Amino acid sequence: MTLLIVLPGVLLFAVFSWWPILRGLIIAFQKTNLITTSWVGIENFERVLADPLLGQALGNTALYAVLALVIGFPVPLIAAVLMAEMRRARKFASVLVFVPVIIPPVVSLLLWKVFYDPSSRGLFNSVFGVFGIDPLPWLQSPSTAMFSIILVATWGTFGSATIIYVATLLSIDTQLYEAAEIDGASILRRLWHITLPQMRGTILLLLLLQIIGTFQVFTEPYLLTGGGPNNSTVTLLMLVFRYAFIYGNFGQAAALSLMLAIALSVFAALYLYLSRKWSRS
Repeated sequence: MTLLIVLPGVLLFAVFSWWPILRGLIIAFQKTNLITTSWVGIENFERVLADPLLGQALGNTALYAVLALVIGFPVPLIAAVLMAEMRRARKFASVLVFVPVIIPPVVSLLLWKVFYDPSSRGLFNSVFGVFGIDPLPWLQSPSTAMFSIILVATWGTFGSATIIYVATLLSIDTQLYEAAEIDGASILRRLWHITLPQMRGTILLLLLLQIIGTFQVFTEPYLLTGGGPNNSTVTLLMLVFRYAFIYGNFGQAAALSLMLAIALSVFAALYLYLSRKWSRS
């Protein structure tokens, strides 16, 4: 009886999860248009590695990852520390920071395109105009397009990370802070010796998820810039999209996806190793 109850869920999971993964692995070694197929071995991988756009997409993705971590990782943590010190306004602040999470991504990106209007009518350029600053081509210039995308992505993930940090902060035993305060520890010493060690697991987990997320970025550059200008915002997943749905080469798309999955698995394995090592210590 138990088997009959579990079986439908297992079958659905196998059909919609394991089968696509297995099919993707097979397609990575085939030349196919999803109707006719031929086995080509590692030819798809060789063509992907020989593509000059791969280096640019990898560089763009790495740049995005570094800047997104530098800008987007500490901001939720700082906001969470400030919110944890609040008493009356904490609930209101929690609702406020969670707003970006509940707004559909497509809707928020359309709003950001209005904000980034390169003319003087754009929201940001209108503010700059008050101070006598010329309008900026936010999404139309290679020098500003990537930063503009990172700002949008940081805004979108800010709320969920902040709420998780706040929940972790509020779960820390207050007696630790009281004992440290009696011993004369300053706020910075309490933050360094109590708060951060107690939050280490949460920080490491969110850092791993953010690293994986940065290498999977697609929606923001696709809808805001389409990979331009001059391929300055083409990411690895955008290259996968081009291989599959623009060039019709599903084999190369699957090959690049497989290489990306292997690279991300390394980060996941590193996280498991560090988490086990720190839990033992």
